[in-house]
Amino acid sequence: MSDARATSFGAAADHYEAARPDYPFEAVAWMLERLPHGARRIVDVGAGTGKLTRVLADAPDAEVVAVDPDAAMLAKLRETVPGVPTFAGTAETLPLPDASVDAVVLGQAWHWVDVTAASAEIGRVVRAGGTLGLIWNTRDNRVDWVRRLTEIMQSSAAEELIDSGGPSVAAPFGALEGERWEWVRPMTRAQLHRMASSRSYLITASDSERESVRQGMDALFDELGLGEDDTIDLPYVTSAFRAVRG
Repeated sequence: MSDARATSFGAAADHYEAARPDYPFEAVAWMLERLPHGARRIVDVGAGTGKLTRVLADAPDAEVVAVDPDAAMLAKLRETVPGVPTFAGTAETLPLPDASVDAVVLGQAWHWVDVTAASAEIGRVVRAGGTLGLIWNTRDNRVDWVRRLTEIMQSSAAEELIDSGGPSVAAPFGALEGERWEWVRPMTRAQLHRMASSRSYLITASDSERESVRQGMDALFDELGLGEDDTIDLPYVTSAFRAVRG
């Protein structure tokens, strides 16, 4: 991981699990549809609380392993996706043997890695013909109130990467293919605040910065007429990418 913010999430593991969205099944299936027939051993790197892990674990005959550098996030994952083996590690240093898995996937994580080093290390553990899959959920800032929310919270590293043209990978993986899905998630005011609290910028911010963001969000919600018991549809875009190991 290339930034101190990348390893800050354990301090907000409960907020992350409660407020971050799950991944659409069809997007996860698309990432892995180029796997050779019968290939089922998949590693979720930067697995966090298991948002992507649980979708993978629901696939027929899947053998899923979760890797994350943060012990608190892995502890939450073991609660949410019991039975999945967990290991400490990063995309640049994987605790796995050579050519031992069919796919490595990262959800909300590739923007933290050293692309060259991570591609080489993942290429070490993925069998020839296997897949590297990358996926992100980002808010749809084409919607005016969502854009204003992002301005208050500040954009994330993930949003900046997707908006700048998307990720890149290096050898031994081939060219990336990409696809996207648009959907909405009903959110309460409290859930929106928890979502903001799960982001690395606010986890590592000062108390005064966090309070300023909270007040700005409440002012926006008041303007939108979002009461404590109301929900608002938060539009998301899921961006998925896949590359095959040569």
